[in-house]
Amino acid sequence: MALHRIFLGVAGLAALLILAACARTPAPKPVHFFAEGMPERLSDWSVVYVAEGRLRLNARVLPYDLDSALFTDYAHKLRTVWMPEGASARYQADEALDFPVGTIISKTFYYPRGEGDTVLRSDDAGAEADGGLTLGKVRLVETRLLVRRESGWIALPYVWNAEQSEARLMRTGDLVPLTLADKDGRRQQIEYMVPDENQCAGCHGVDLKSKQIFPIGPKARHLNHDVAYAGGKANQLQHWQEVGYLGEVPAGELPRNLAWNDVQAPLEARARSYLDINCGHCHSQKGAARTSGMWLDSNTHDPLRVGRCKLPIAAGQGTGNRAWDIVPGKPDDSILTYRMESTDPGVMMPELGRSLVHEEGVELIRQWIAAMSAQECGA
Repeated sequence: MALHRIFLGVAGLAALLILAACARTPAPKPVHFFAEGMPERLSDWSVVYVAEGRLRLNARVLPYDLDSALFTDYAHKLRTVWMPEGASARYQADEALDFPVGTIISKTFYYPRGEGDTVLRSDDAGAEADGGLTLGKVRLVETRLLVRRESGWIALPYVWNAEQSEARLMRTGDLVPLTLADKDGRRQQIEYMVPDENQCAGCHGVDLKSKQIFPIGPKARHLNHDVAYAGGKANQLQHWQEVGYLGEVPAGELPRNLAWNDVQAPLEARARSYLDINCGHCHSQKGAARTSGMWLDSNTHDPLRVGRCKLPIAAGQGTGNRAWDIVPGKPDDSILTYRMESTDPGVMMPELGRSLVHEEGVELIRQWIAAMSAQECGA
């Protein structure tokens, strides 16, 4: 009888262990780089995956953060990068890092959940400590992939379903209705725009001559700051080197932008950082808006090129009957602020990626222009 009870005890323990093992979330499939084709489901790539109520990152998928982020209707963003085993990016001082064939960059757009069916308009606090997201706290909207193939980069937009279980490829873009609530409880109905393939190429076509697309965010100057990792805070460029994702980095001081919303930083540096990430990929010496003559990337320092007392190339509706791109000391007379404050598709800047005015960003640029030494343009 004693032996029988022992046997039943051992058998019961074994059964419990088997049940526990079965209940455990199975390991995800390895990241799958597709050298050609356009997979229908985001899960086919296995870069991020849903398990136990969370969006998780696969093995060797590295989350990263930018000092200042492109504004997208107050959406928060989870950014990741993955490279094949043994491959690494090459450092470049001004352009985006030179990523190897096989690289997959992802950017998941999401909002914190509010009361009822609302999502919150709030500052981006970043992903959770392990780089993942708890789905009960957030509403996933879309995940965009930039994939580096032999022929160059391709952009693929995936839209999350209502169940938050899968995202499907939407090559023609999509409109996602959302109710945006602010901290005072005010609500606003918006239609979040998922870009189509051509619009993706329009933003990421940072070189008008080559017509090829490239990453915008992962430049040394945007990555060169400390972030929190499981083992503590570390500089991102240094961490990328340590995990084998970045090759040799030059010694000495490296380029660095400051966070546009860091009120302790100088106003000039904050404003230029904001314009760099939101406008500079297009308004640059090589970008699609180079013919405007207004270059807003951080490497442009000529006051006229930045827009001070510069006549616009195009006249009409886009100027709001204002004569100069920037009138020092007078934000109300400047075309730049007029276009940032507009939601008219024929006027607003940036042209893509938003349906709302970034009120905090506009206020920063207004303060920057107001702080300039007053000057009568054309005098």
